[in-house]
Formats: sequence, C-alpha cells, structure tokens
Amino acid sequence: QVQLVESGGGLVQAGGSLRLSCVAPGRIFKGYAMGWFRQAPGKEREFVAVIRWSGDTYYADSVQGRFTISRDNAKNTVYLQMNTLKPEDTANYYCASGRGDPLATMSSDGEYDYWGLGTQVTISS
Repeated sequence: QVQLVESGGGLVQAGGSLRLSCVAPGRIFKGYAMGWFRQAPGKEREFVAVIRWSGDTYYADSVQGRFTISRDNAKNTVYLQMNTLKPEDTANYYCASGRGDPLATMSSDGEYDYWGLGTQVTISS
C-alpha cells in the first residue's frame, strides 16, 4: 500500500506557527506535484497549496501570504509552513501527490492519485 506520511500537527494558539511535513515514497514524489488539503469537521475537504516538481506553487486565497509550501527533493519530503494561524485553520491536514496535467491548477482533490492519513491541526482562540 503506497502511503504518504504526514507529521507536525498539534495544538497552538491563534497567531502561532506550525510546520507540517510529508514524506513520500520516491516513485510517487519524483516528477509529481505535491499538494496539501484540509478538512474541518462537518465540512468538505478543501485545497490549501500545491508545489509542482518544477517548484511552481499555488495557494488557496484563504492561506495566501500566511502559508508557504516547499519541497526537499533529496528527502522526498514536502513541507507546509503555517504562520499567523487562525481558529478557522483548525482541520485535519492531508498530503497528496499526483502527476496532473501541466496546465492544471492541481487544486482539486480528483487530480491527485495518492494520499496520506492526515495530521490534526487545532488552533485555539
């Protein structure tokens, strides 16, 4: 079973920071776009950010300027640095990988082939 493994979640106060990590098997990391999604209780899963193999990035409007996605291709790892966290950022955060169309935004979960089990992020007010 191919699996991506997320880590770094936790409980922090509003205004704080967290850094999420996701390690993937090499065969679904090299050449793949890596995305982060999140799902809050009672809500649908939503796109957060994506980084392509080229290094190009794209963010949801709700996190633009606060979150930064990056990847270390030598470690098969993608990161999500989250700053100025808000209570509405509380969710389970999922890492995903997908080949994707080069022209696609990769902002839809249907564009991804592999998923992790998630890491919980809770922001207290």
